[in-house]
Amino acid sequence: MSQGPSRRAALGWARAVVLPTINLALALALAAVVILLVGENPLRALRLLAAGAFGNAEAIGYTLYYATTFVFTGLAVAVAFHGGLFNIGAEGQAYIAGLGVALLCLRAGAWPTVLVVPAAILVAAAFGAGWAFVPAWLQARRGSHIVITTIMFNFIASAVMTHLLVNVLIKPGQQSPETREFDSSTWLLQVHEVFHAVGLEIGHSPFNVSSLLALAACALVWVYLWRTRWGYELRALGHNETAAVYGGIVPARIVIVAMSISGALAGLVSLNEVMGVHHRLLLNFPGGAGYVGIAVALIGRNHPVGIVLASVLFGGLYQGGTELSFDMPKLTRDMVVVIQGLIILVCGAFEHALRRPLEALLRPAASPGQA
Repeated sequence: MSQGPSRRAALGWARAVVLPTINLALALALAAVVILLVGENPLRALRLLAAGAFGNAEAIGYTLYYATTFVFTGLAVAVAFHGGLFNIGAEGQAYIAGLGVALLCLRAGAWPTVLVVPAAILVAAAFGAGWAFVPAWLQARRGSHIVITTIMFNFIASAVMTHLLVNVLIKPGQQSPETREFDSSTWLLQVHEVFHAVGLEIGHSPFNVSSLLALAACALVWVYLWRTRWGYELRALGHNETAAVYGGIVPARIVIVAMSISGALAGLVSLNEVMGVHHRLLLNFPGGAGYVGIAVALIGRNHPVGIVLASVLFGGLYQGGTELSFDMPKLTRDMVVVIQGLIILVCGAFEHALRRPLEALLRPAASPGQA
């Protein structure tokens, strides 16, 4: 009797930690084979990749800057997924939220920073949630599939932003489709500036204080999912909709709320990119981060801690891959995308193929007297 809880704990630990580690090792092994096929040394490539991502303070700053964006999109995907919803629209939700943040920053040049930042957080969350609300309502009230509608809304967001940046918001006298630069009072502090203020010098990078908001979002998502009644209802709906309805849960309400929260989290990407780095609204500033968030949530097992770790992994691949292409010209940016794809493939499609042998290894054989 006493072995039951400990056995379940061991299996839970294996699924949460051991299995992702094995998946990652297998993905890197497959990537090594690909690198060999293009005529390069995989061990040297791995060393250069690691050094480019974590070799100095500047490299770490870039890695964490990318990771901050991926934390927001990973959380957005994870919240929806716990309710059985597949939100493919984080890219468009972040894009439209950037529009809201840009409009605020363009109008708030005289505002003090302590007022601009909270207002921008609210605006980003509201615009992201609003863009997610319509697909959620269509799913809840009209039965439209959330995958199809969120993908379509990505294209709508792209078309809307292209029109606005080319014809409406573009800075007069320039051809590049972007707004004018925001007033410096609307910029987010970068981490190297914070260190400089206390007398410490680190490498310059776009890593900024929106990372603190990303960590706070992780904590709030954890509380919401596992310490509130609403999170319990969301997870119950995701596990078994029929049982959830029998228990008094209203699916339509849960779908709309969960997708709105998901869109709000995706919208916070705009703080990192628009206010923290570019200081203007650019065409296609999310750069595919919404789609990377799907992989981050998948590898992170839809848990905030796992999402942070997976975000750092993908941030390292982004930053290290850029550096890698300089030292090993045969390993282009496309090759780094291949490595990312292998990680997603192994951690996603092959998860159950590796999970069963691992559980069989950890689960002792039943004695002859046991049923």
